Amino acid sequence: MPVSSVLASPASQMIQAYLNNPRLSNIKNIVFIIFVYKLLSFLNTTFLVHGPNRTYREVKAYLAALAFRCAKMVPSVRNKLETELGKAAKDIEDKVAPQDDNFPRYITLPKHGFSEEMMNKELARYSELPHTRWEEGRVSGAVYHHNKVLSDLSARAYRTFSSANPLHPEVFPGVRKMEAEVCAMVSALFHAGPDAGAVMTSGGTESILMSCKTHREWGKAVKGITKPEIVAPVTIHAAFDKAADYFGMKLIHVPIDPVTMQADMNAVKKAINKNTVLLAGSAINYPHGVMDDIVGMGKLAKKHNIGFHVDCCLGSFMVAFAEKAGYKLPAFDFRVPGVTAISCDTHKYGFAPKGSSIIMYHSKALRRFQYFKKGDWPGGIYASPSIAGSRPGALIAGCWASMMHIGEEGYIKEAKHIIGAQIKVRKAIEAIPSLYVYGSPMTSVVAFNSKKYNIYDISDEMSKRGWHLSALQNPPGVHFTSTIPSADASDEFITDLQEVMADFEAGKITESGSTAGMYGMAATVPSSVVAEVAGAFIDALYKP
Repeated sequence: MPVSSVLASPASQMIQAYLNNPRLSNIKNIVFIIFVYKLLSFLNTTFLVHGPNRTYREVKAYLAALAFRCAKMVPSVRNKLETELGKAAKDIEDKVAPQDDNFPRYITLPKHGFSEEMMNKELARYSELPHTRWEEGRVSGAVYHHNKVLSDLSARAYRTFSSANPLHPEVFPGVRKMEAEVCAMVSALFHAGPDAGAVMTSGGTESILMSCKTHREWGKAVKGITKPEIVAPVTIHAAFDKAADYFGMKLIHVPIDPVTMQADMNAVKKAINKNTVLLAGSAINYPHGVMDDIVGMGKLAKKHNIGFHVDCCLGSFMVAFAEKAGYKLPAFDFRVPGVTAISCDTHKYGFAPKGSSIIMYHSKALRRFQYFKKGDWPGGIYASPSIAGSRPGALIAGCWASMMHIGEEGYIKEAKHIIGAQIKVRKAIEAIPSLYVYGSPMTSVVAFNSKKYNIYDISDEMSKRGWHLSALQNPPGVHFTSTIPSADASDEFITDLQEVMADFEAGKITESGSTAGMYGMAATVPSSVVAEVAGAFIDALYKP
């Protein structure tokens, strides 16, 4: 049938008449206006919060990612990318999970269970696999003490309560009491009021997840917010990104001051809107060991009647005991008006076994928004305080035992040692002309970069000497975290760093190492490709 006949048909004429209807035209115009308004509002908000330079970089990165996604549709490009990602995945697997024909792989249950003697031998073999010398303090963070007495005490507590589960408080009343006491003791360290409430979690990430979920529910119930947003600096822990992803929240990252490395307070003010349920700041942040302007953020939270979470997961007992150890810090805890939640990792500078953290709220009423409750389940009335149902009571016992054994005097002593070592390392770094420190580190972390050399090459040279530093990006850098083991080894660290920098100055080091290659690649390819490589790394962790 000719096209002209189709267009002249009664059905076509009816459709044209409908589309030309003035009412429909008005609706189309309204929809278009709303679309343009939302687009301009988004661009305006982004520009105000992020500023012209960052907005330009983000738009440029978005367009590059869009172009990359389009390019991946071309079969030859897609095949090339898959080949390269396959090679990268194989390299990661070979490094993370190397195969040793002399080391058995257990991928099915043994037909006959191992004897105690056999098990002791196998446990020893696994513990002796080649690893970074953390026992000598050559790891930045990760391991916070190497006290054998404390480790043995934690092991005894674990053994005593290995079957305990706080999901059943009537069966394990001792663990229930221990958890309540740990929450009370940590809350007191952060000057919580008499109406405050706290919960023990499995770590800093869960504490942060729970706080975000709590403030989301609070925002919905109290303020009617259905599209909750979090405002936090780019340096805030990635657990906030995870929480936003898990709980359907929007995280607005604000820039940091390039000199102080603190959250840009003007950007924070501009980012707050009618959907904001939570501000977040760090005391101290992971990348640079810097404390955000907690007092200033508290004022904003109070002014806008929104939640304010202070992330003390890394600051932990160091920020809590710094003042008593003789180090003056800005206000950061519940004494600051506007603070509604604080997270603190007891398994860091509380020196408890791995797997314990505390999330604290300024009121028990706010804490109740964290709980999950199911009153009509056929299995009975069900309620739990955090993500997990069953929880290891043994870890609660280990945390309680560690805190009770060390006591206030012990924590003050270690704070002097750890913070003192950070200051010593920082001064040594500042004395090297080609290096500079980021911001003003407060307690245990010092981050630095080089004015002259690739900082990742410096990190790789330190790795050759047995040091495992933490690599940073945006901006590039590495950081040294002072713990009991690394504080003990701080003089060796300074000596090695001075010798490495002398070698750079003498022109003895010219090659780029693996870290420089990896972060150099990360800076030039779309983030989606970096995410694919990161996924390959996680896959490799599960290769027997």
